[in-house]
Amino acid sequence: MHSPAVQSAVHKIFRRVVPLFFVMFVANYMDRVNLGFAQDELRADVGLSAAAFGLGAGVFFIAYALFEVPSNMLMERFGAKVWLTRIMISWGVVATAMAFVNSVEMFYALRFLLGVAEAGFFPAVIYYFSRWLPDSHRGRATSVFLMGSGTATVIVGPISGALMEMHGIWGHAGWQWMFFIEGVFSVVLGFVVYRFLDSGIEQATWLTDEEKTGLVAAIDAEQAERDARRGGKAAEVSRWRLLADPQMLLFLWIYFAINVALYAVTFWLPSIVDDIGGVSDFQVGLLTAVPWLCALVALFVSGRISDRIGKRRPVLVVLLLLGGCGTLLAVFVSPWVGLGALCLAAMGFKPASPVFWTIPQSYLDARAAAPGIALINSIGNLGGFVAPTAFGIIEDTTGSTKGGLVGLTVVGFLAALSVLLVRGGGRNDRVRARPAEAAAAPAPEATPGAARSAHPGPATA
Repeated sequence: MHSPAVQSAVHKIFRRVVPLFFVMFVANYMDRVNLGFAQDELRADVGLSAAAFGLGAGVFFIAYALFEVPSNMLMERFGAKVWLTRIMISWGVVATAMAFVNSVEMFYALRFLLGVAEAGFFPAVIYYFSRWLPDSHRGRATSVFLMGSGTATVIVGPISGALMEMHGIWGHAGWQWMFFIEGVFSVVLGFVVYRFLDSGIEQATWLTDEEKTGLVAAIDAEQAERDARRGGKAAEVSRWRLLADPQMLLFLWIYFAINVALYAVTFWLPSIVDDIGGVSDFQVGLLTAVPWLCALVALFVSGRISDRIGKRRPVLVVLLLLGGCGTLLAVFVSPWVGLGALCLAAMGFKPASPVFWTIPQSYLDARAAAPGIALINSIGNLGGFVAPTAFGIIEDTTGSTKGGLVGLTVVGFLAALSVLLVRGGGRNDRVRARPAEAAAAPAPEATPGAARSAHPGPATA
């Protein structure tokens, strides 16, 4: 149980910082996926083939993966305030520029640049939580943050559809208005972020001195505990030796599997709903939102449960098994019942991501957390490139999405089994006694004051 000062500081962070990140993620997800709503008009006006459109959509994830780690390492140098503002404004500018696409080459270039601009946003926020919140509150904060993407999934259709109705105003196509207005929103939000965000706890004028001291002490104590588990060594960690840790390979695989499942469900849900028959396009859009509304509830509930019991791994295993069972059930039932099954899948796979992130946060040393989190996220996000591609190949080969759903079941079950091999995962989880020798270099044991100075916050970590 934390002191009243720490509890007060945490409540202020949840009122000021967490909602800001939530809105940022809504804008982030909207600018990432709004391309799908402009597909037909954009292809007709610019002359894109289906293959060119698919390649351009996928190029985003390649760029995102390539620049994730460098972006997060630069955040350590410049600080969260400056770097997160840079990320948001730059992706807003590129998203706005999509309104002026007039060739295949420009389409490819802007989609690649959008991936470059967005790279680092998600791991930067996860890292930010690890330097501002005790472990007991990170699960709920991460869940609220990730509810931004779930909220965007529900609202991006109606908003983008309404903007598409602006077709012909001042001689511009509806898709141009959509890209322009949604991109400008992100740019404006970027300046708001700069006004309200602080890089480190010490710079937060809205916290009292007692709250700052208590919060820093609580986070430092958790870092000292991690150092103790590594044999009492608290010296500067070699990032690349840490990234070679076998546990990192598990993290990479598990998060990749989560993203494969999640993006596949996201990509193919409309076509599965359309199989119901007798529903209009508008009704398909409404029905498609139902699983994500269920996932929003599951996000909040699972975050609170994992924080309350302090055992992340069992919660993550249950969520992955639920997602796998949902996709498996959808193979064998009618389309209407299949929609319910996909609600279960969304309720499993969507909350799995925030629960997963609390485990690397607990395992990774603070001085290698930023590049470690970025590496996990960059490789994991390649699932967004693999999932629709694999589903498309399976459907072309078999004429049905059922094979893809079976594949998702296997992925979900294998990921659940892999979680059982992970060390760490919460303040109450038992950690294997063998020290992670690859994670730290030999050094004298540090005092609490030295530990604090070794990692003062995101600005200088």
